[in-house]
Amino acid sequence: MKLLFDMLPVVLFFIAFKTADIYVATGVAIVTSIAQIGWLKLRGKTVETMQWVSLGVIVIFGGMTLLLQDETFIKWKPTVLYGFFAIALLVGRYLMGRNLIQLMMGKQIRLPDGVWERLNLAWILFFWAMAGLNLFVAYRFTTETWVNFKLFGTLGLTLAFVIAQAIYFSRHVIEEER
Repeated sequence: MKLLFDMLPVVLFFIAFKTADIYVATGVAIVTSIAQIGWLKLRGKTVETMQWVSLGVIVIFGGMTLLLQDETFIKWKPTVLYGFFAIALLVGRYLMGRNLIQLMMGKQIRLPDGVWERLNLAWILFFWAMAGLNLFVAYRFTTETWVNFKLFGTLGLTLAFVIAQAIYFSRHVIEEER
């Protein structure tokens, strides 16, 4: 359910683009993102840092797209977001001495420290690759192709990456003693 909730702005962006244009879709994504945060706050739920960052990036880049009537800004939004996540993982690990992947997942699964380090590095590389791939698609293909990639390509690649990670770390899980 959380994945569906997190994907809602992208799905509605896609639908709005297909039925209207990039500017309507951008407005829908901004409003949906704001509504999501409002819904979480109204229900007394914690809004995660990633959700706040995502909201800020969509409001800034989406707002610039609407204000300047230039779709380039909304196309940059995923790259900026992926870059931010990669930098956050790097800073967390190498400047603050904290493995953010381990902090997020460590309560659900126990892994050796070396595996957590490799997973953190894998996410950093994945986010950098996705940031670059987004720019490649944005500048080399039509806006329609970019919108399709934004929903189906990024979702598919992320799902494949998560499955590959699960297969990798399943071999290293430390079983609880009973």
